Amino acid sequence: MTGEREKKFMQHAVALSRRGMQNGAGGPFGAIVVRGEEIIGEGWNQVLLNNDPTAHAEVMAIRDACKKLGSFQLPDCEIYTSCEPCPMCLGAIYWARPLRVYFANTKEDAAAIDFDDSFIYREMGLAHEDKKIPLIPLPDNDALNVFRQWKEKGDRTLY
Repeated sequence: MTGEREKKFMQHAVALSRRGMQNGAGGPFGAIVVRGEEIIGEGWNQVLLNNDPTAHAEVMAIRDACKKLGSFQLPDCEIYTSCEPCPMCLGAIYWARPLRVYFANTKEDAAAIDFDDSFIYREMGLAHEDKKIPLIPLPDNDALNVFRQWKEKGDRTLY
């Protein structure tokens, strides 16, 4: 069940989406990371501003929060985003490990304004050679050796 707290935070994420869009930074997407009652990370789509296809609102908010916290995970945080996360953002969210994600608009709403990521979901299920951008295996012994070294590294940090 959601209440006034959640609505207040969502309104902040939506305001970021509007501001970023109006300033020409990118599409109409905004996100925040919240810990308790504090906003610790903010992001809005900055794809156009930074010429960076990964500068989506959720990714930017996660980067901001992690930098402020000095951590690569957000286990005691929530993410509020103005739209259901795309596959890339969903992956970033899972790596950050927040408690939960609230979203306003759906992926269908996004598709209706020409932000349709359904093709990515379809591509993920295809064999590598059948993808629009083929993934081509090129095994390399040195690359495998680096993996072995990582496995044997005594001071590695798992994430």
